[in-house]
Amino acid sequence: MPNPLSHLFCVAPMIDWTDKHCRYFHRLLSQHALLYTEMITTGAILFGDRERFLSVNPVEHPIALQLGGADPKALAECASIGESYGYDEINMNVGCPSDRVQSGKFGACLMAEPNLVGDCIAAMQAKVKIPVTVKTRIGIDDSAEKDFLWRFIEIVKTAGCQTFIIHARKAWLKGLSPKENREIPPLRYEIAAALKKDFSDLEIILNGGILTLEEGLQHLESFDGIMLGRAAYHNPYLLSEVDAKIFASSTPQKTRQEIIHKLIPYCEQQMQQGTPLHAITRHILGLWHGEPGARKIRQVLSDHKISETEKLSFLLSLN
Repeated sequence: MPNPLSHLFCVAPMIDWTDKHCRYFHRLLSQHALLYTEMITTGAILFGDRERFLSVNPVEHPIALQLGGADPKALAECASIGESYGYDEINMNVGCPSDRVQSGKFGACLMAEPNLVGDCIAAMQAKVKIPVTVKTRIGIDDSAEKDFLWRFIEIVKTAGCQTFIIHARKAWLKGLSPKENREIPPLRYEIAAALKKDFSDLEIILNGGILTLEEGLQHLESFDGIMLGRAAYHNPYLLSEVDAKIFASSTPQKTRQEIIHKLIPYCEQQMQQGTPLHAITRHILGLWHGEPGARKIRQVLSDHKISETEKLSFLLSLN
C-alpha cells in the first residue's frame, strides 16, 4: 500500500516519553514532523483502558500508532481500532530488544521470523486503509547483517510493506539492556544505505544516532527520511527548525516563549481534567537546553514544593 504521509522527518516512538502530552508539545514546535506514539501492545488495547492509550488530540496529526505484538489477528484488530481513532499510520515494532518485550515474543526477536511478520503486515493491511509500516534493526545477535536483513526485508515487502524505518544498529537479545542496545552495537549507516540502494522501490527511513538537523540533512541525500529520538526529546527546540530546514516552510520559527504561551492553555485545560502539571512539564525540561538559566528552570519545574499555579506563573514570566 503506498504511503501518502511524508516521512522526511519523524520523531521516534519512545516508551514512557512520547505520550499525548509530549506529542502536543512537539506539535507546537513543528507542524510537519511525523509523530509516533509510544509502543502500545495489543493486549493493552484489547484488554486495557483503550481511551487512555489511544485518544488523539486533533492537533497531533500527522501521527502514527506504533503497535507491539506478534499475533496477526490481534494486530489486525488493533490496527482497525487505531484507524477508528484517527491515526494516520500503523507501525509495527520489530526493533525493541527489552527482556519484557522478548518475553511477549515480539519486538526485535521477530526479525528471526520474517514470515510471521509478513503475516502480521498482511493481516493489518487487510483491515485498514491507512499505511502499515515496520520499524526494525539491521539484525540481531550474530546474524550476518546483509543476508539476514535482506531476506527479512524481501519477505515483509512481499507481504505488502512499502515503508521501513531502519535503526542502523543490531539488537543483542541477551546480555545488553535496552539502553546499552542503543549505545554499544555500532552504527552501520552503510548497511542501511546499501539496503536502500538494493531496494530502491521501498521507502527507507534512517534512525539511530542522528543528533542534529545538519547530520539529518546529509542523510537525506541517501534516504527517504530521517527519524530522531532522544536528540529531539532532550533538545526539543531543534524541532522548531524542522519545518524550514527539512520541509522548506516559510512559516517563521517560534521563540521558546511563544511556544510556552501556546502550551499554557493546554496545561490549564488538562489540570482541570485532573492531570498533574508535571505530567506535561516533564516533557519541556529540555526546551532551554544550552540557554542561560536552563538549570534554574529545570529546578523550579521539578520542585514538588512549588505549587502548580506558581509554576505556570513562572513559565509565563520567562522572557
